[in-house]
Amino acid sequence: MISIQRRRGVGDILSGLATDTCGSQIVEFAVALPLLLVLVVGIFDFGSAFNMKQKLTNAAREAARLGASSATNDLTNPTPTSVLAIRDLVVNYLQTARINDCGLGAAAATAAGAATPWKWTFTATCPGGGSFVLTVDRGNVFTSGVTAGGNPVKILSTSVSIAYPYNWQFNRVIGLLVSGAIYPATTQIQVNSTLENQT
Repeated sequence: MISIQRRRGVGDILSGLATDTCGSQIVEFAVALPLLLVLVVGIFDFGSAFNMKQKLTNAAREAARLGASSATNDLTNPTPTSVLAIRDLVVNYLQTARINDCGLGAAAATAAGAATPWKWTFTATCPGGGSFVLTVDRGNVFTSGVTAGGNPVKILSTSVSIAYPYNWQFNRVIGLLVSGAIYPATTQIQVNSTLENQT
């Protein structure tokens, strides 16, 4: 008896894979993997951004607390020591929280101008792109809900604002799910804290 062997073609291989459960599992995995990867990276990335915002909020709150309890007699100086102390507190807080301070500790204070004489800004460039901006306003005035003689009472306060660049990882994987999708590489996380001056 003579056996005739025929060569298997591509169609035979594909039909064999179609009936083989192992082949269908590989196809299902290949379809699900990009979605799973985007989901995992998205959860991690957005969680990290939220955590970063909480740490920056705490840093701004501590800085505003220091500014509100500091004397205002040095604010006529070109670079007040109380404002430098606020900057240093933010830098120390970020370093303790293991957040890159982008060299903010060496940044010089820039006065806002005559319209807001007790306001200074510190700016540093971060390695991943974007600028880290700390704004300290020791003469922030806000109107309270309390009235005196029918007029709302204005309160002198310290306001600390932080704008920090957050580098997203999500933009690297979104293209696996949606071809040509563009997601911003860096976003400024902005926080603010204001407390009434005590002195």
